[in-house]
Amino acid sequence: MDIPVVSLSSLNTQDPDSLQALGDAASEWGFFRLVDHGLEPEAIDAFLGMMEAFFALPVDTKQQLSRSEDNPWGYYDRELTKNRQDWKEIFDLGIDTEDEQYRSSTPWPANPPGFKNSMLDWHERCESISLDLLRAICATLGKDRDHLTDWFSPSNTSFLRLNHYPVCGEPADATEDFPESGNLGIHHHTDAGAVTVLLQDGVSGLQVRHRDKWHTIEADRQSLIINIGDMVQVWSNDRYVAPLHRVLASSQTERYSAAFFMNPQFNTDCIPLLDEQPRYSAVNWGEFRAARAAGDYANLGEEIQISDFRIM
Repeated sequence: MDIPVVSLSSLNTQDPDSLQALGDAASEWGFFRLVDHGLEPEAIDAFLGMMEAFFALPVDTKQQLSRSEDNPWGYYDRELTKNRQDWKEIFDLGIDTEDEQYRSSTPWPANPPGFKNSMLDWHERCESISLDLLRAICATLGKDRDHLTDWFSPSNTSFLRLNHYPVCGEPADATEDFPESGNLGIHHHTDAGAVTVLLQDGVSGLQVRHRDKWHTIEADRQSLIINIGDMVQVWSNDRYVAPLHRVLASSQTERYSAAFFMNPQFNTDCIPLLDEQPRYSAVNWGEFRAARAAGDYANLGEEIQISDFRIM
């Protein structure tokens, strides 16, 4: 069973069938495959090639670009999810914003040549796609299409994450719902922000939790995978779901992906948009994001969740 398919070009023309497909996908799965997104196959191949070239650099070279608790951008290979270390290495990058709390510098590598421009171009493309998706989500909720855009412009706290999942000697048993031994590329979690735009390299490994079962999402280099984040679940008052998902580790094949996390401005107070009894109190994005990010570095106990803000 594959996840639903949604056309971005049709969403942008406000096609009623496509808007319905988006609403159904967001409420039933929280995941969907985005096609007709405007990204050329040549641009996708070039971007993936640049990412692979970066991760092929010597480890000590990459570690010179390491991120820290003071600067969230850069290389990291010890990230925790659900307080367990993931089997991956990443490179996070952001752009300058007007949020004083979010100002920091991406430590750009000298090699491969053109890396910075390639990454910033992809960041810009994914931000544009994400804004189109947020407008369509607002339309499906019966709101003005630009109801949320002020929280994302002229700046926001979105970022791009490059993932490399090396071959693993001890992968976790994929038949177990929540394995206690072995390694996962990323342990089960929901994404904290609004929407995530994911590009895969053609190697499968991503799984979504749907109706109490894990479903592997087929990897296709030419489509994008979109998933709903915690803030859209709050804004939609639980009409749309931020689903659990994870990434398997493989003993056979390495894997690459790039996830763009569309996040609002730091001072955003996320509250349900619908004219009905709210199920959540206000979630301050800056505080929520900071608490979630702190757990990437150390075991701080149970992670903050939007369920902590549920009032009914």
